[in-house]
Amino acid sequence: MITVQRVAKAVGKHLTRSALKLRKALGARASRGCPACGATVVGFFRYGDNGEWGCPDCGASPRERLMNWLIAQGTLTVPTDGAILHMAPNEASLVRRFSTAADYMPADLDPSRYTVPNMHRVDLMELADADRYDLFYASHVMEHVPDDMVVLRNILRALKPGGEAWLIVPLWAKPTEDGSFAMPPRERERRFGQWDHVRQYGPDFADRIRAAGFDLEEIDAAGIDVATRHFYALDDRLFRARKPGAQ
Repeated sequence: MITVQRVAKAVGKHLTRSALKLRKALGARASRGCPACGATVVGFFRYGDNGEWGCPDCGASPRERLMNWLIAQGTLTVPTDGAILHMAPNEASLVRRFSTAADYMPADLDPSRYTVPNMHRVDLMELADADRYDLFYASHVMEHVPDDMVVLRNILRALKPGGEAWLIVPLWAKPTEDGSFAMPPRERERRFGQWDHVRQYGPDFADRIRAAGFDLEEIDAAGIDVATRHFYALDDRLFRARKPGAQ
């Protein structure tokens, strides 16, 4: 669905990305870095309200850069000998990292939207696997599902004991506000920021994760030292949920 808001974001993204490439071509000093592609860049392009959203070389978002930085630092470990379910795999750098696993499953409700090899159709509302995955990753997925508590319980069941779910969602400072697909698309866009979202999460998303049975660690980019955060333009918050029990 094309809306004025989406068009404005796309135009801003295109113009600022083009400006950064021109600055680099004219010899501007590349003093920043992207942990997703390893490039040195002159800056990051705008998307919506975020003036330093994307890498001009690979397009990586703040959350994609955060995940790559956490993995590179050893804060997160990709289970290369295990099984990974990667929902909505539109972050190329993470596809590269996760696809080294012995059992890697990229998936989406509509797999035809992706060019990633061996895509699978997975409806998280109907996910019935039990004790299969070492890692479940979903970035900006949970705000799309009709019932997030059903999905969280399905993810918990699908993980092996000790397995982890790495979850990132759009956040605001207020409590979570729920809607439904019965609401008109333009009303969902007005309330939740995008026409295909059915809720806007607040920090209390953590309470929902714990209520589903997970242990939880929150890793916020705001806790990273200022110089590092600025250099890579890191942002967002990872909800690192762990299924109780030993691996």
